[in-house]
Amino acid sequence: MIENKAPGKDVSLEDIKTKFPLAAKKDPLHFSEFDIAGIKFGPDSAPIFAGPNMVESEELIDDCAKNLKSKGASFLRGGAFKPLTFPYRSDKYNETRELGIEWLYKAKNKYDIPVITEIMEEKFLPIISEAADILQIGTRNMQNYPLLTACARSGKPIMIKRGFGCSLRDWLGAAEYILLEGNTKVILCERGVVAPHTHRETSRFLLDLQVIPAAKEITHLPVVTDPSHATFWRPWVRSMAMASIAAGADGVMLEVHPDPPNAAVDPLQSIDFEEFSKLIHDLSRIGKIVNRKTVGEKIV
Repeated sequence: MIENKAPGKDVSLEDIKTKFPLAAKKDPLHFSEFDIAGIKFGPDSAPIFAGPNMVESEELIDDCAKNLKSKGASFLRGGAFKPLTFPYRSDKYNETRELGIEWLYKAKNKYDIPVITEIMEEKFLPIISEAADILQIGTRNMQNYPLLTACARSGKPIMIKRGFGCSLRDWLGAAEYILLEGNTKVILCERGVVAPHTHRETSRFLLDLQVIPAAKEITHLPVVTDPSHATFWRPWVRSMAMASIAAGADGVMLEVHPDPPNAAVDPLQSIDFEEFSKLIHDLSRIGKIVNRKTVGEKIV
């Protein structure tokens, strides 16, 4: 057994060699390039994931798919199964579960837009895998290793959202569980970390922009951000999304709703279609500066 001489929260050289050798770069230029449903992940591209926090109704997800695809979204996001911090639900909340997955599948085929959605339990893996092009592992399940392994064995691409109390070391350890099963299409998503101060009483997390270059020094896996969940405040989403691309992010996930103030979940952070369209334009401008294409297009 190799002795762990540095069992701290920061990544050591020993960690890179023995704890996550599959997630670690083989050389400074090593980057995992792959495509998912024709959307490229690579050093010159930055796909945009967009959609509502929750699949509230068939009409809503159809509206989102139609509008977001036309405005440049690469992937449609939406949760049919939703883990909330507390067990209590508002009158608006309606977890659509299997029916929501069916609606996502319909919207995906109708508008030719690939889907990413969260999986919480292994028993729902077959039905979610039929609709989803990417399985999302939420922040609360990042270290649910049996779930990671089961999802990895499905062969579906996987996005791992960083646990809000987890280090880069923990995050790469979670990715290693998936890579160990031979599943190489893994995306890391920074979605905010806990901190003593968040600058606003309604915000619970801070977007850790510094983790983007830190992760990219160590891993060959794509690193994207979720400024919507991280800031929990609509007016801050635009600047943090732009800062993410400028910092080297390989994509951005955005919460978009046709009527944000009346969203069933997290109404403070969603942007509407018009704001999304303007933001896509701004992200494209930033992308040109850092040599990245941000608007989703099929690979020819």
